[in-house]
Formats: sequence, structure tokens, C-alpha cells
Amino acid sequence: MTFAVIKTGGKQYKVAANDVLKIEKLDAEAGTIVTFDQVLMIDGEVGAPLIEGATVAAELLETRKQKTVIIFKKNRRHNYRRRNGHRQLLSTVRITEILTGGAKPTIKAAGVAAPTETVVAGKPAKVRAAAKAAAATETTEAKAPAKTAPAKKAAPKPAAAATDEAAAAKPAKKAPAKKAAPKADKE
Repeated sequence: MTFAVIKTGGKQYKVAANDVLKIEKLDAEAGTIVTFDQVLMIDGEVGAPLIEGATVAAELLETRKQKTVIIFKKNRRHNYRRRNGHRQLLSTVRITEILTGGAKPTIKAAGVAAPTETVVAGKPAKVRAAAKAAAATETTEAKAPAKTAPAKKAAPKPAAAATDEAAAAKPAKKAPAKKAAPKADKE
């Protein structure tokens, strides 16, 4: 099995054909073929520092953010606590072939992979909210012809109606005011 050691994004990776790995973000569209020119080693042949004419071809599958890494700083007894998060952009690539002698990649792009949670295609919150509101109005308009007449209110009970009429005829009586207790004389 032939392998190569490539350098990209400040890191080194040992790769073979059909390997899928996550590397630092690449500026390319999903489904395109990318080549890595910084090949440090192929099988047992070590470059000084790079191997002349060697390239590694790979297909870019997707670009997305990785899980959140929490950064927490704390100084005890000083009430100092800082919490921060970071999500690194990563590109997922599939190694298609390892080439030597200045050969060009023979495999063409298979096609654009279906984006799962792409960062590039993300919409701003206002655009998403407007699209959601438009979809909601379309569904309510579709439901509008199916509406029925509003429900009728229940008739009041006869006993309640009689007390309401009696209360309307007479004004309500106030409760009598309480009289203060007589004070005892001190002598």
C-alpha cells in the first residue's frame, strides 16, 4: 500500500488513496479536485525537504465548522471568570491518488456533494425569518377557504339572567361604615 506524508495548514498528514480526513479550511467549492504540492515523503523516499514533482490529488467533500471548543479562564479569589467559545472551519477531503514525476490528476470531480451544514451557504437571520414568515402566510392562505362559521355563544342561564336584571334595576348598597371603638379615659 502506497502512502505519502503531506503538509497543509501548518500540519503534516500521512495519507493513502481513499482516505478521508479533516484539514484546515481550503478556499474551493465542494466537489472540486484539489492538489497538495508539499509532499514530504512517499513510501520510504524522504524529500529534502520536499519531493520534486510529487503531488497528492484529493476531492473536497465539504467545509463546515467543528464542535465548539470552550476556553475558560479563572483566577481564584479574585472573582475573575471568562468563558469563550471557538469553532474552527474544517474541510473534509478524500484522497484520490498519489502522483510522482510531475503527473497531473487523472480523476475528475465526481460532482458536488450534498451540503449538510455548510458555512458558506448559511443565510443571515433576517433572511431566514422573512422566508419563514412568507411560508407561514402561504399556509394560512391555503387554509382560508376551509374555515367554517364562528361558533355561537352559549345562552345565559335563566337564574343568572334574573339576578342580572334585578341588579341593574337597583343600585348596589354600600356596606355600613364601621364605628370606631370609644377610647378609655386615663385618670
